[in-house]
Amino acid sequence: MIRRRTLLAAAGGGLLGSTLATGTARADATIAVTPSTTYGTWEGWGTSLAWWANVFGARDDFADLFFTTGNTMYDGTSLPGLGLNIARYNLGACSWNSVRGESMAVSPNIPSFKQIEGYWQDWTNEDPASAAWKWTADATQRAMLVKATRRGAISELFANSPMWWMCANHNPSGAADGGTNLQSWNHRQHAAHLAAVALYAQQHWGVSFATVEAFNEPSSSWWTATGTQEGCHVDAGVQAAVLPYLRAELDKRGLTRTRIAASDETSYDLARTTWNSFSATTKDYVDQVNVHGYQGSGGRRDLLHTDVVTTAGKKLWNSETGDGDATGLTMASNLLYDFRWLHPTAWVYWQVMDPSPGWAAIAYDPGTLRPGAVQTKYYVLAQFTRHIRPGMTLLDTGVSYAAAALDRTARRLVIVAANTSASAQTLTFDLSRFSAVTGGPGGLVPRWTTVTTGGDRYTPRSDTYLNGTSLSVPFAAKSVQTLQVDGVTV
Repeated sequence: MIRRRTLLAAAGGGLLGSTLATGTARADATIAVTPSTTYGTWEGWGTSLAWWANVFGARDDFADLFFTTGNTMYDGTSLPGLGLNIARYNLGACSWNSVRGESMAVSPNIPSFKQIEGYWQDWTNEDPASAAWKWTADATQRAMLVKATRRGAISELFANSPMWWMCANHNPSGAADGGTNLQSWNHRQHAAHLAAVALYAQQHWGVSFATVEAFNEPSSSWWTATGTQEGCHVDAGVQAAVLPYLRAELDKRGLTRTRIAASDETSYDLARTTWNSFSATTKDYVDQVNVHGYQGSGGRRDLLHTDVVTTAGKKLWNSETGDGDATGLTMASNLLYDFRWLHPTAWVYWQVMDPSPGWAAIAYDPGTLRPGAVQTKYYVLAQFTRHIRPGMTLLDTGVSYAAAALDRTARRLVIVAANTSASAQTLTFDLSRFSAVTGGPGGLVPRWTTVTTGGDRYTPRSDTYLNGTSLSVPFAAKSVQTLQVDGVTV
């Protein structure tokens, strides 16, 4: 999330270690796509809904822009929809009622649009049908969740913090010293809040959460009582205590097929530390490991993949990431590192709309809450999200600046690649390992280009052709391209 942009500048460390970093292509290069080496089936692309949906959740145009692939008019321009199919719904921790003379403590630095209202507002009654639960809360973010669901998105329920009254200091922004703030006698209650909302969503909103995540960057120490958002430090031992409660609370409500995700740590290396601290019993409660990508180009993505996917047989998602580069080039570079080394099966951008133009795909004013300019990052994101689609098989390219995915039914290969250098280059893709490659009419390979320094903004082109099983493509400096090769058989 935004508050960490300077905190992780130093935490990023080296680029995966000198033996792993292939670096960015800076000269003409040939890339072999290898269909015999696969990394799972792609599940999709997403965004977290809070906080932007807490502001704009009632708007159908934004729902169409982000959760469909159709063209939608925005600010006088027809934009290609991003086609996101994952919506992460933030269960709030705030309420403004008093219970037995106690009420929420509020950080002086949290803006109102980052205060998300939770549902269980009175700890004296656990019955969701009682007046202790306010099911009209969080109407605007919830409206976008429903819109996304109706447009085909799957969803994940997550909590930045337990409800304020579950926190030792009643402050959902964190403890004074950044330490553990979830009271020991509320471990089960936190799990019960999540499970009750999951059931209510299924019964009343038409939303069936595929996964539930009880934590958000829990091992980080920046969650303090003067913070700018909801957050709660939860060390690994407390996480291990909460997880069995979460499974039990879901199961007793009949949500036996709802999977548990953990732990949404802020970086690849911290995620690995937390995961390896869990006992085998604790790991059994976790169906999917979520990690945030705020380590940027640093961190041992490869070791996390080995520990989680190869060794433990769990799903692995990059469930939140973002950066302050409005051009989208940093995002593309780090995303391609994920494809090369982390091999997640889903990838989620933190906020598609944000008050900071650098972090946003579409910016908005934090004072007036009026939507603003479409950033180049939007068009870079479209290069990936509109073409690497759910159900495709992820293939190996052997490099960290190109990703490949195969739609076996459509016999379509998609390649997304970036040239992050300051000079133009030609990339040649060797497709000789496929049993057949024909392309479109005459060997045509459609492509889409975005030049992050200006000019092309997801521009379609029909000027590139196969040369047998080889494809050579010019890349402008600091550009991202998508290539669509049809007639491909493994």
